[in-house]
Amino acid sequence: MTSIATVAAQNSAAATTTSTSVSAAVAGTSTAAANGLASLSSNFTEFLNLLMTQLKNQDPTSPMDTNSFTQELVEFSEVEQQINTNSSLGTLIQLTQSGQMLQGSSIIGKAVEVSTTTGAVPLVDSSATIGFTSPTAGTAHLTIKDSAGAVIATETIAATQGTNTYTWDGEGADGSTEPDGTYTFSLTGPANTGTIGSALSFEVIGTASGVTNNGGTIDLQIGSLTTPFSNVQAVGN
Repeated sequence: MTSIATVAAQNSAAATTTSTSVSAAVAGTSTAAANGLASLSSNFTEFLNLLMTQLKNQDPTSPMDTNSFTQELVEFSEVEQQINTNSSLGTLIQLTQSGQMLQGSSIIGKAVEVSTTTGAVPLVDSSATIGFTSPTAGTAHLTIKDSAGAVIATETIAATQGTNTYTWDGEGADGSTEPDGTYTFSLTGPANTGTIGSALSFEVIGTASGVTNNGGTIDLQIGSLTTPFSNVQAVGN
């Protein structure tokens, strides 16, 4: 049995910095915003050039409708204001994402508990820990599959009623040591009759090793596992 605090103590050396990720994410957002604003500004400049050309070459005996010109100037003035607004919003988004990245980076090196709907669990330094709640005491059954979907190990867990943790040491059914990476766990709880019970949900317990910006969504990394920050259930010391 391994607690979230113990995982933090064992794996704190695995923490990595994310300053490069923060800079890259902000730079990417800045470039995209600058390209869009440059395009709008170019169109506005072209309109002014065409307007001046029309004014210079209009027939003095039949001048063009000034009301039409005024209306077009008002419309493009609104476009210019929208350009400035978009620029401000782009800056605000950058600052928000940067703030989220920096806040996320504060938990790097700490033990975290995250929910999973896919069953993906990272094996880091031959250790993969999950936490689960058993409705009754008895034997729980854990099946572990590799990235190809092949079953490489089956484990039996002496579960107590309530909260439990379990750590797989990376040993396959044939006694070989599996490489670090992401594996798929499926867990079934104890049954009153002694047979395999119903599926149990579980949480991944590990050390936060990085933070990434995935298209505006801030994700947390635990070894080879990448998961949204919204899946974080607890943070240890």
